[in-house]
Amino acid sequence: MKLLVDDASDRVMGLHMLGADAPEIVQSLAVALTGGATKAQFDHTVAVHPTVAEEFVLMRDPVRLVRDFS
Repeated sequence: MKLLVDDASDRVMGLHMLGADAPEIVQSLAVALTGGATKAQFDHTVAVHPTVAEEFVLMRDPVRLVRDFS
């Protein structure tokens, strides 16, 4: 699982998931991305437990920060 977040705006730009339920989970999260959801909104969402999808709202620390895409 991975969330791609724009550091300047905090907007979630994309996500990746691999697994048996990935199509259903990614499809539902596409609504949030289309609506301009921010990482802060993901962080303030109550996780449904136990589910695999809860990991998308429990991701707190960046793994890698990329500043220049050129």
